[in-house]
Amino acid sequence: MSRARLRWNGAAANDAIREAAARGLLLGAEHVLAASRQRVPIAEGTLERSGAASVDEQQMTAAVSYDTPYAARVHEDMNARHAPGRSAKYLESVLPETSGEVQALIAAQVRRALR
Repeated sequence: MSRARLRWNGAAANDAIREAAARGLLLGAEHVLAASRQRVPIAEGTLERSGAASVDEQQMTAAVSYDTPYAARVHEDMNARHAPGRSAKYLESVLPETSGEVQALIAAQVRRALR
């Protein structure tokens, strides 16, 4: 009969998983940002260039934001006319469409950390 010894380092495993999940969150937020940039109304491109993705590793949350004084107004104005493919709700509309890919990006990072 052969014996095997297993040493479990739960704290290190938890830390690795948390770091991987944070990497996955950032990748997911960047994916959402890229998708939303395809819909941002463009006049001069300032709004599109102001987009950013960020992660709060303590809270394990990700954010995608656009930082111009008029970003929220443009996002919410359903009556404005935009070029084909560009629209109001440029950020909100991509969230349901990209949720599967975001989940897959996070899962892939966690799987990689557990190898």
